Amino acid sequence: MGAITDWLQHLSGPLVYLIVAALVFSEDAFFFGFVLPGETAVVIGGVIASAHQDVDLPVLMLVVVLAAIIGDSVGYEVGRRFGPRLLATGFATKHHDRIERSRRFMRERGPVAVFLGRFVALFRAMVPALAGVSQLPYRRFLLFNALGGLVWGIGYTLLGYLAGAAYKQAAQTAGTAAAGVVAAVVLVALIVWSVRRRRREAAPDPRSPEQDAPGEQAPGEQD
Repeated sequence: MGAITDWLQHLSGPLVYLIVAALVFSEDAFFFGFVLPGETAVVIGGVIASAHQDVDLPVLMLVVVLAAIIGDSVGYEVGRRFGPRLLATGFATKHHDRIERSRRFMRERGPVAVFLGRFVALFRAMVPALAGVSQLPYRRFLLFNALGGLVWGIGYTLLGYLAGAAYKQAAQTAGTAAAGVVAAVVLVALIVWSVRRRRREAAPDPRSPEQDAPGEQAPGEQD
């Protein structure tokens, strides 16, 4: 994740929007969510928005929400048209139990499944197609898909943005604290040096002639 973030931070704002939108769209339209969950791309986008002057947070939110809604709509259409063939693929067979649970939930809960499925990685990639396979009316699907996409898109973008801002704040705080420690060390060193210097100046010079001991007469003096 760090490598992807570092790479995206060096791109222009429009390219960041495009890449995040493509990842979110592809997750639901082409089942890319099994490779890279969409919320990962959205959180990364939010982190970049907190540090990248060319990436605007409200614009990124709008891009994410639209990509999520459109991607789900494409996934719905793919399921409606090609559902039986998709369910016969090797991947679908491998995850047969999970897919059947999702289909059962779709039949029983319909629109609620569309909304809640947006927040679970596996369901998010499969629910649109399953809704199409189940012949859920598109208008009902679109309503709950849009609500889920709105909450999910804004929520995860803000999560990434706040995480990035908190990281920057922590870095600034750490930098300030480090500077304070260095300043304190320098101040203590100066105080110690000053005290030692004064002691050296106050001490007698060992190279100077010793004074005559009390009671001794200097040469040439008479009693």
